[in-house]
Amino acid sequence: MKSIILLLVFAAVAVSEDTIAIVKFLEEHPNNIAVNIRFVQSDSGGPVTITGTITGLTPGKHGFHIYDLGNFYNNCTNIGGHFNPTNHVHGAPTDTIRHVGDLGNIEANADGVAVINIVDNVISLDGLNSILGHGAVILSGVDDLGNGGNEQSLINGNAGTPVSCGFVGLL
Repeated sequence: MKSIILLLVFAAVAVSEDTIAIVKFLEEHPNNIAVNIRFVQSDSGGPVTITGTITGLTPGKHGFHIYDLGNFYNNCTNIGGHFNPTNHVHGAPTDTIRHVGDLGNIEANADGVAVINIVDNVISLDGLNSILGHGAVILSGVDDLGNGGNEQSLINGNAGTPVSCGFVGLL
């Protein structure tokens, strides 16, 4: 019995080490988009798992990025650029050279629902690459992942304008 209790205590401690963040998105967005996204990091410096759902999108791919500012008022007009503390060009989530905030694309099905399940090794919930206090943004178009062959591609992936944005904070 003692070993079972001790095992449960160790399991509880292990679970409590997870750092969890959520995104507070616009509650009444003009596009009727609803977002539920969660970021979980089990180890400091380890990968961040991003899970959730977004409803109300147009079907197809949409850029999904972390931006400099967590100011989601005025319909996402004051959010700055992509979160880029390393001063790199825009790229794909799998690229070694990319903005920290480059999370690629999410895809909405025919009903406008996108299910997110991403594991990212660059963003963090602590340290230099911490996304806490920054903005999470869903864009109107497809992110070309820096391969568009023009200057804008290397800045923002030509992914269009924000359709919804929110503030990343601890749960």
